[in-house]
Amino acid sequence: MLCSILALLVLAAPPQNAPVPAKEAAAKMTVPPGFKVTLFAGEPDLVQPIAFTFDDRGRLWVVENHSYPGWKGEGHDRVLIFEDKDNDGQFDAKTVFWDGGSNLSGINFGYGGVWLCSVPNLIFVPDKDGDDRPDGPAEVVLDGWDAKAQHNVFNSLTWGPDGWLYGCNGILSNSKVGRPGASEADRVAINCGVWRYHPTRKTFEAVFHGSTNPWGLDFDQYGQMFMTNCVIQHAWQVIPGGHSQRMFGQPMSPNLYGLLESPADHIHWNTSEVWSDIRALGVTPTTDRAGGGHAHSGAMIYLGDNWPAEYRNNLFTCNIHGNRLNRDRLEPKGSGYVIKHEDDFLFANDAWFRGLVVQYGPDGGVYVADWSDTGECHNYLDVDRKNGRIFKITYGDPKSNPVDLAKGTDSELARLHHSENQWIVRHASRLLAERAANKPLDPDAVATLERMAWFAHAVGSQHNERETIRLNALWTLHACKVMPASKRLDLMIGDPSPWVRSWLVRFATEGENDSGNLASLAKDDPSPIVRLALASALQRLPIANRFGLAKALATHAEDATDQNLPLMIWYGIEPMLEFDPKNALNLALTAKIPLIRQNIARRYASFAK
Repeated sequence: MLCSILALLVLAAPPQNAPVPAKEAAAKMTVPPGFKVTLFAGEPDLVQPIAFTFDDRGRLWVVENHSYPGWKGEGHDRVLIFEDKDNDGQFDAKTVFWDGGSNLSGINFGYGGVWLCSVPNLIFVPDKDGDDRPDGPAEVVLDGWDAKAQHNVFNSLTWGPDGWLYGCNGILSNSKVGRPGASEADRVAINCGVWRYHPTRKTFEAVFHGSTNPWGLDFDQYGQMFMTNCVIQHAWQVIPGGHSQRMFGQPMSPNLYGLLESPADHIHWNTSEVWSDIRALGVTPTTDRAGGGHAHSGAMIYLGDNWPAEYRNNLFTCNIHGNRLNRDRLEPKGSGYVIKHEDDFLFANDAWFRGLVVQYGPDGGVYVADWSDTGECHNYLDVDRKNGRIFKITYGDPKSNPVDLAKGTDSELARLHHSENQWIVRHASRLLAERAANKPLDPDAVATLERMAWFAHAVGSQHNERETIRLNALWTLHACKVMPASKRLDLMIGDPSPWVRSWLVRFATEGENDSGNLASLAKDDPSPIVRLALASALQRLPIANRFGLAKALATHAEDATDQNLPLMIWYGIEPMLEFDPKNALNLALTAKIPLIRQNIARRYASFAK
């Protein structure tokens, strides 16, 4: 009865017929003590901000999307550059970089230009001379994304620590992606999940399948990827080769016999309601207390140097119905994590607030894009194109040192891998990878990175800090293709850090690999973190080379209750059954993980039908 009364009150409440005026919106927001919110940019200087990124000077590149929701491809979407020269949290200069975009939904910067999601294409607009004007027409790098995806289009272009460009894909986007002109056989099928593209190898891969409408990617201090999702659970660890729960439809691969669950131990709405009740009831008091609703966009794992230490490595996402930023804690568990709910971080106190993107920048301050609209998540039928804001959130007085990383020498960029602000590290790493693709790096820069990577990590209070510095250096050495194979093998087998060993496993299966060494590591390595990397690697090996590694992984009885390992091992084993039934049967006899034995038996039974 009480629920019904509350629902009627929500429905009866008069709608807010206009957003809080842009100049008043920051002051209306509620944030923890010590934090300050400023309006970085807003209407009329900016409308419909669907995505943004930073260049190596710390300037904000923003996509104005005028195509949604029809995706008509009329060529009115724009890419704008905003610069805050005095670091007061408000832009001072605005440049229109490009005004001929269509269906733009994602952006990132690098390799002499900007990368844009432009359904049905991934495009690249060059600006090698850095004069903020395109050097020529946009290049279609990949095509085949489904233009019928509505609000599930591909998005969230994000550079990974390994030098690949990652992105999300929604459940309505039944896409077959490849280079322009590629045959059907040479294309990669993907709908909901995560993909990646290598900028110099020109290689496209599907990384992770499942979810609903993911919109937001980021990496934690150990390089583990997480995505934000709408409708069903809001956050997932993106495990390469993984298949997660989905809102509907069948997985891309048959015979999975199980899907990975979200590591989040909570949802952001009343557990006595289904997510669709919010459409009818609005945000009830119980849903408000839980986090605001089921619709999420944007993902940031804070690794900047401005906010207090308690927020470091926390996951932040925009809650669309709740008009706020949710905050979660990443807590290690077994091979992965449990995602725990912390107090919500920001309340917009504006019913029109529709947060889409959240990222930290060069001074450690955090930027949030607000689509500013009405409707369930946004208004499909009567789109208000006059609004849009980007806010900046800082703690105390942020550092105001000017940034222009592209002017740094190779050695200077290498030394920046010590920075507490991962924004600095990631940009320095990408710049070195760009340079290494064209000519050898300065030997002093390589030696600097090697010194960071090779030293044995310390114990005690310095442990995590030094371990993350080592990872920073290892990722860049790999992206620049200057890591000696012999050193990689030594570290993979004998390094004291499970995170270092796990990443070296991943590196080993991106090019040449030695399945014998991987099998030996799987047998003896004590860490479930490393065994998860090996389980992912299993899928990248030729089927004929998988048996030794699969057998070693399946003998770890202690992994039987792990949240990821039994299914991840099975995903790599399943194709082996048809290839070599005899060896696969022997694997069932030696496996000490019940799910592996059960699934092998189930798959064999399917052959007899």
